Formats: sequence, structure tokens, C-alpha cells
Amino acid sequence: MSRQIVLDTETTGLNVSQGHRIIEIGGVEILDRRITGRHYHQYFNPERGIEAGALEVHGINEFLADKPRFAEAAGALIDFIAGAELVIHNAAFDVGFLDRELARLATPRCVSDLCTVLDTLAMARELHPGQRNSLDALCSRYAVDNSGRQLHGALLDAEILAEVYLAMTGGQVALDLGATPAARAAADGARRRDAGRPALRVVRADEHELRAHAQRLAAIDRASDGHCVWLNSP
Repeated sequence: MSRQIVLDTETTGLNVSQGHRIIEIGGVEILDRRITGRHYHQYFNPERGIEAGALEVHGINEFLADKPRFAEAAGALIDFIAGAELVIHNAAFDVGFLDRELARLATPRCVSDLCTVLDTLAMARELHPGQRNSLDALCSRYAVDNSGRQLHGALLDAEILAEVYLAMTGGQVALDLGATPAARAAADGARRRDAGRPALRVVRADEHELRAHAQRLAAIDRASDGHCVWLNSP
């Protein structure tokens, strides 16, 4: 059974190396490409202030004072994600913060000790090179409703990303972006032609068909003032 957790975090700022902390984590469970309805959601007291820029993004501030510190509530998160594949948009950001928080525990850990990670931003850039691949842009591209996303929220964003991820991956049960083209073809059920199979029969156009084709190209050339690409190509 394939178990994935689509996960998102909100933080006090953008740079973990400057001591910024996680203030919210949301996760949505997917089993065998089905959203189960089981989820994880927790706010944390970051024990520090929140940058103005981050506050503009998520609007989370005063009510965190009475929330548990990460170390006090980490057990439920670890139980929820252990053994799963995390699906995260711009995974380096969230994993960096998670690793820093997990390293502070009495028994230090890191994300790679608990689960694997799939980055949907990297996937989107491969599927749509040169295009905008923010979560909002992907919602528009894949017709996923994000009308409730005035401010970022970890659980809401995880729910939206789950829908986007399933749309991006179509009917596939597993996706390995690191696989070679040959491996991907094999996974898709492609196979080599049997050695003993007869050669494919080649059906060539007869004289009547060739004449009709030439007449059609001449008509196209006249209608396009001499710009019929099939006649003008080398």
C-alpha cells in the first residue's frame, strides 16, 4: 500500500539559519492515490517574534502564546509521517525547517530518518518548463479550487496541494522522476517487439493518391500566396 503525506508548514520567517521557527504544520494523508480524510494539524509556540513579511503571508501571530512548543508536540507529528512519502511544494524550504526542529529534540532526528520526500515544485518545473509553477499557478492550470486561499494556512495549502498533486500525476500510481527514459517506458507497460514477429507491412500511396495530394498542396500554396510549408521546406 502506497502511503503519502502532503505536507505544508508556516514559519516565523524565510531563513532557518537566522533562527526562524515553525509555527504551523498541516498534513493530508493519501493512500493508493485516494485522499483518506485523515489529517494532521498543529500550531506551535515558536518562542520568538514573527517577521512582518511572514505575517503578511499567513496572518498568524498573537494566539500562538498558549500553543505547545515543537518538542512538546513532536510525537504526534512523527507518528503521522513515519514511513510515508512526504509530498511538499518547494520541499527544501519545509524540510530545512523540519530538520532544524527535529534536531532540537532530546533524541535528535531528521526527516530522512523518518520518510522520503517528493518535491512537487521540481516535478512541476519538469512538466512545465519556463512557466509559473507556484501553488496558485498550478491550481489555475489544473482547475483546482483555491478560492479560500486569501492567506496561507498549512492545512488548507496541504489540502489544495493534494488535489494538485493528484491532477499533475494523472492516473499514475507511482512516479519516479529520477528514472531513465527506458525505465519509465517499462513502467508504462511498453515492451520490445518480439524477434519472430513479421515485419510491418508498408502501404504506399498509388498514382491517383499522389496526384490528389499534389493538387491539394497546390491549392494550399495558392491560398497562402506561395507559403505552403510542405512545398517550400528543404
